[in-house]
Amino acid sequence: MNLFVGDICRIQPAPLQIRNRTILQKYAARQLPSAKLQAISRGRYSVLNVSTNGQASTTTSPSSTSTATTATFNKVTHYPGLRGDDFRHPLDQQNTQLLRLLPGMEFLARSVMSPATEQILYLENISSGIKVGEDQLPSLHKSLVHAAGVLGMEVPELYVRQNPVPNAYTLAISGKQPFIVVHTALLDLLTPEEIQAVLAHELGHLKCDHGLYLTAANVLALGTVSLLPWINRAVQEALTRWLRAAELTCDRAALLVAQDPRIVASALMKLAGGSAQLAQELNVEAFLRQARSYDEATSTSLGWFLRNAQNRALSHPLPVLRAREVDRWSTSPEFLALLNGGVKVKVDSGFVGAPAVI
Repeated sequence: MNLFVGDICRIQPAPLQIRNRTILQKYAARQLPSAKLQAISRGRYSVLNVSTNGQASTTTSPSSTSTATTATFNKVTHYPGLRGDDFRHPLDQQNTQLLRLLPGMEFLARSVMSPATEQILYLENISSGIKVGEDQLPSLHKSLVHAAGVLGMEVPELYVRQNPVPNAYTLAISGKQPFIVVHTALLDLLTPEEIQAVLAHELGHLKCDHGLYLTAANVLALGTVSLLPWINRAVQEALTRWLRAAELTCDRAALLVAQDPRIVASALMKLAGGSAQLAQELNVEAFLRQARSYDEATSTSLGWFLRNAQNRALSHPLPVLRAREVDRWSTSPEFLALLNGGVKVKVDSGFVGAPAVI
């Protein structure tokens, strides 16, 4: 199954600005020779102006020479008025519609999330995890607040739980504030920027109203309740297929916050087979080449069949395919339109926190 969907919107002739060197370079490499590319350095970001007079030039912004500003602050894009549908993956849209058409799906989701199950989940986290706040793991709290601010949404509760498996998940319980759970192994494995990308991924589920189906899927996956015998296998498979598609949407939310595809791809790479001891030797570009090798290996009829069989058993898309999807979307007109339509804010470069609008 080809997860990549082509361009959804077109770039208008007006100048297009891209404030990220990695995205700028990849976008420039994919444009027609007639495009005019003007790169302007601004701190750790860049600006790309595109026109069609067939000439290219590079200039430096005066602000880039001011160490007093660039050494202290970074400019980050926020997306006021952002809707889930603005970045929802097409496969998420398709599978959500199919899920709603299945008889019994609503009943299944609401049956799994009984009041007793909700109370069990809430008490389990409040009693067995650490609730993150301004006075408890404050750097992690700032990271979450910043990510929620970028996406234009309220800040959910965040818990850290001791677990040797690097993972994070979101639960949206009716009548209670939704919350995110992060395992200690994930915090030990990833950099602060990668952790924030994971938090943004989880926020993406809430932004896109994945709550009911996502919570039902997570409850079943966590084994909090047993799979009832009356649940039709087709319904179960549809829920798993939807979850895989929803993950692609939330990887886009991670990119909207990280604003650098390498950060998101690096997090996915480490979750696939990373080691804190060998972190400095990991290569994101090699991981993306690995994804292309997988595409080639599954391009035959037999490969396509085996690929579908492999994916059907998974609750999440394969890590290499997720990284490839993020990399491709980072240079799409759809993403660039969101990036350039946002509001630039100033944040402390020491670590992400609540920004001040400039």
